[in-house]
Amino acid sequence: MWRRLAQILGLLLCLLGWGFVGCTLAMDHWRVAQLGGQGGSSVVLTAWYWSDLWRDCYEDSTALVNCVDFGVLWAVKPYIQAVRGLLMIGLCLGLIGVVLTFFGLECTHIGGDPKSNDRMLITACAFHLLGCLSDVAAYCLYTNRVVAAFLHAKADPSKLSYDIGPALYIGLVGSFLILLGCTVHCATACRLKHPKRYPLVSFTGGKGEENEVLRGKKHICAPSKRTNDSRNVSLYKMASVVTV
Repeated sequence: MWRRLAQILGLLLCLLGWGFVGCTLAMDHWRVAQLGGQGGSSVVLTAWYWSDLWRDCYEDSTALVNCVDFGVLWAVKPYIQAVRGLLMIGLCLGLIGVVLTFFGLECTHIGGDPKSNDRMLITACAFHLLGCLSDVAAYCLYTNRVVAAFLHAKADPSKLSYDIGPALYIGLVGSFLILLGCTVHCATACRLKHPKRYPLVSFTGGKGEENEVLRGKKHICAPSKRTNDSRNVSLYKMASVVTV
């Protein structure tokens, strides 16, 4: 019973993480830069520059947003193309992993015997892990470019100093949930029921007496020589008494 509940919990964690990663593709504010907002005057002007995987936008203090969409695919910066590709690969692998997980669950009764279910579940975990690695690589690549732009802005004040937006944090949380769900599935797929089996060893005694050792115990199938001698002695004594 606990294995089924753990498998359902792992599936829910993987689905939740997969949904978080998918939402980040359409989210805004991957990186954010703020200008103004300093006091000392009667009117405080603030402007925000933010970007995502599809456009660059400018927003002023009156909530007026002006965006410029990225052009054709080959005109986009290479690292943005790489982030898009890695996230899409991760989502496709995660979708395959979810489908295989349904076949590997015990409560669905689709995969067959328990061994085939465990193999299917381990295969689904492998797809989930590959997708998680692809997602984490995409987020780390984008974070690296944001940090590089921040360091360049520190060296040159004329450039914008971008910060990491909430979309990256949500994506990293989703990747952690996928990893946690894979851990739960791997723990349920590894069965620990391995009974100890002792070998059946047969050997021959001194005069053809067959002995058997089973599970650390010795069973004698034939009567021993000592018992035969004691019986012969007792019969001899009885015969001598009768003769007298």
